[in-house]
Amino acid sequence: MQPEVERELILKCRSGGAQFYEPLVRAYEASGLRLAIGMLGNVDDARDALQDAFVKAYTSLGKFDVMRPFGPWFFQILRNQCRDMIRSRQSRGKLEVRDERLELRPADFEHGPERGRQRRAAAEMLWDGLARIGEEHREILVLKEVQGFRYTEIAKMLDLPEGTVASRLYHARNALRGALEEMGAKFHVEG
Repeated sequence: MQPEVERELILKCRSGGAQFYEPLVRAYEASGLRLAIGMLGNVDDARDALQDAFVKAYTSLGKFDVMRPFGPWFFQILRNQCRDMIRSRQSRGKLEVRDERLELRPADFEHGPERGRQRRAAAEMLWDGLARIGEEHREILVLKEVQGFRYTEIAKMLDLPEGTVASRLYHARNALRGALEEMGAKFHVEG
């Protein structure tokens, strides 16, 4: 969505036009859900967090600086909502991580059932590895590798310098690699 369109919608919402919030919700719903799934691990919790984040963002529009882009601000609210949910469910045990983007696709079956089993096993191992690393590492990997945000966007969301984002991403990738190796994953490095 264009920044000037977002700005206009936000100003209309502030003037009492709640219906003008719906285009913002539609614009950020899919990417927000992917982010929340990556952080929380299951679709139900992710949907709850996303809904709560949209409500919090709407009630805070009066404090929002309309000269800034809405997306990074909203994703920061969503991140905080997800972190609150993670803290509140710590006693529930293992993170139940699944990403719908890594589920089997019809094309997987074109190469036979073995291809589907391999893909599912790889996805399971990846998400089990993500569950073993710290929240900070998992979060930055989800933002970059699952969501596909650029360094500048992540820096705005996390309120960090870009260099720090790059450094954290480097360490997060190493942590994930270490977790996967502990689980028995083998890596082939070409060179």
